[in-house]
Parts: sequence; C-alpha cells; structure tokens
Amino acid sequence: MTRLTPQDLIRFESQIASDFNSGLIRAPIHLSSGNEEQLISIFSSINPDDWVFSTWRSHYHCLLKGVPPDVLRSDILSGKSISLCYKKYNVFSSAIVTGILPIAVGLAKAIHLEGRSSMVYCFIGDMTAESGTAHECIKYANNFKLPIKFVIENNFKSVCSDTEYVWGDHSLYKSSCHSNVIYYEYDSSKYPHAGSGKRIQF
Repeated sequence: MTRLTPQDLIRFESQIASDFNSGLIRAPIHLSSGNEEQLISIFSSINPDDWVFSTWRSHYHCLLKGVPPDVLRSDILSGKSISLCYKKYNVFSSAIVTGILPIAVGLAKAIHLEGRSSMVYCFIGDMTAESGTAHECIKYANNFKLPIKFVIENNFKSVCSDTEYVWGDHSLYKSSCHSNVIYYEYDSSKYPHAGSGKRIQF
C-alpha cells in the first residue's frame, strides 16, 4: 500500500515539468495530471510482488509502485521517461503502442502455470484499449482466467485526437462485463500529450 498523497505526485510531476522547461531533459516526456486519486485507490490493492506494466506515461505508476523519487527523476533526466523499467520493483514500461500488452499477458500466463500468487496490472490509454491487440489480450486473459488486470485510463484523447469521436461511440470497456478490466476517466488538460506545454528549442 502506498503512502504517497495526490500532492506528492503533483509535486513530482511539477518538478519534471520544470526540469523539461529548463532544458535539463533532452528527450520526450509524457506528464500525468488529474488522475492522482484514482491511481492511489488502484495501487492500494497492488502488492510489492505484483507486476506493473505501463506505456510512455508511467511516472505516477513508478512512484506508486515504490520506485524512489530521486532514482526516478535521475532516469527521467537521462532521457528514459518513455521507457522506465525497474526489475527490483517489478515495473516495466514501453513507448511502443500496444507493445506491453502481449508481454504482460505472457507474464500472467507464466505466473498461472507456475502457480504463483502475484498479479499483473497492465495500464493502457483509451485509444490503445480500442486496438485489436488489446481486445485479443483482454479476451484471452479473461477466458483463461489469468492473474492480470487491465487498467484503462481514459483521458478522452489520443495525442490530439478525440478517441470517442474517432470511433463514434464511448469506450467498449466503459461498462465492461470483463472482470479483468478496471476502467476510469480523468481530465488531463493541465499538460499536453507530450512535453510540458512550452516549446523547447535545443
């Protein structure tokens, strides 16, 4: 169970935004905002031996899984924001769209076959959740009762596109009957898809 507060998460992300605006980060960053309460609630059920898989927006996930803020900030400053991985804390992320999904399912399958008690939590965005890869992975994991939860974080946009407008309807998982899906919505308008809202010229 995490002891971090929403204010702790916000302060960390504000520091990273400041670092980026100061030219200290010469690589892409994807900042979070508006979902602190939801994530703290979800992570209250995630144990140290559970696995967390994330996409390129994983700062909050890493912090809530136990990665020390100074270690995380150092890696972000070195350009690893979109590919943060920590074996010690069972955290894996990838900037490849849908890339983490089959890996997370594969790990859940291994855990199931070996009879271990740990769980896998796979965090994906709303547009990724509409992909064929997501549908296949969620269906396979559900049908074979694998120890995995797919957390769909819906901020209603994919880069600059409105996800619901693109597909002409609300998310397939908004009222999902899949027991292995956790779905929540949030407003991430404080920051753009990437960067901090300021153009940095190197």
